[in-house]
Amino acid sequence: MANPRIPYQLSSARAPLPPLNGKRILVHLVVNVENWQFDQPMPRTIITPPHGKETVPDVPNFSWADYGMRAGLPRILEAFASRKLPASTSFNAGVIDAYPAAAIAMRDAGWEFIGHGMHQKAMNHVDGGEEALIKACMDKIDGFTGSKMRGWLSPGLRETLDTPDLLKKLGMDYVCDWVVDDRPSWMRTTAGPMIAMPYNIELNDSIIYAIERHATGEMFKRVEHTFKRFQRESKDSAIVLALGLHPHLISVPHRIHELEGMLDMLTASSDVGFFTGSELADWYTAAMPKPKEV
Repeated sequence: MANPRIPYQLSSARAPLPPLNGKRILVHLVVNVENWQFDQPMPRTIITPPHGKETVPDVPNFSWADYGMRAGLPRILEAFASRKLPASTSFNAGVIDAYPAAAIAMRDAGWEFIGHGMHQKAMNHVDGGEEALIKACMDKIDGFTGSKMRGWLSPGLRETLDTPDLLKKLGMDYVCDWVVDDRPSWMRTTAGPMIAMPYNIELNDSIIYAIERHATGEMFKRVEHTFKRFQRESKDSAIVLALGLHPHLISVPHRIHELEGMLDMLTASSDVGFFTGSELADWYTAAMPKPKEV
């Protein structure tokens, strides 16, 4: 099946996009802040159980993520604040109750909150149905931040057949699950066009360090190569460089220098600007107005 949501188009044949605030490489820092439930199987593991049989509670793997919320997140907050960089958090709404100080710190830092489910679990087969879950997440996050949530990133980027339709129906402007291009695209939904915002699977610390299990330094290397390529490809059209980050992965003591190095490399270039998801959505809508149909 061809993509049912985003019509196929060669990236090289697309209409060029203008710079944003004079910048041609638009960096979107997305910090995935998640609530892994202690009484549930862990969504991802680093330590295998004895004899290969999973157990609940899974103390070591829960602690792996919990460490990130305690010791890792402050390092990311400091790295961004010291460089005055805007960021987005892909945010499980349950974090507001489970880790209130973390939620407050990100809100006070001015990060944009992108919906990421209630807890870190798939969107299908949820109690009350998917639409009710999305609405509950929106209401909880909007009430906490005092502003309307505009973007969504499904846990694990896993959707149902209905997810984009429900997101648009409930007022979302963009979704980050469809990693099909380095520039935003208009996507079809039954409630009208919605923006498919670039995100990244291969420039993502979860893929690099938790799944592919590379040595420290691999993410910096990939970002460096991507940046060099984007300097060339952005001469005719602005491009989005999205970085997927997790507090329990990129900001452990033996890797935080890698994040700081990526930020310093990018901020040193006059071609690069840092933006939130909503800023990118507004820029794309102004450059490529919403079509009547996609």
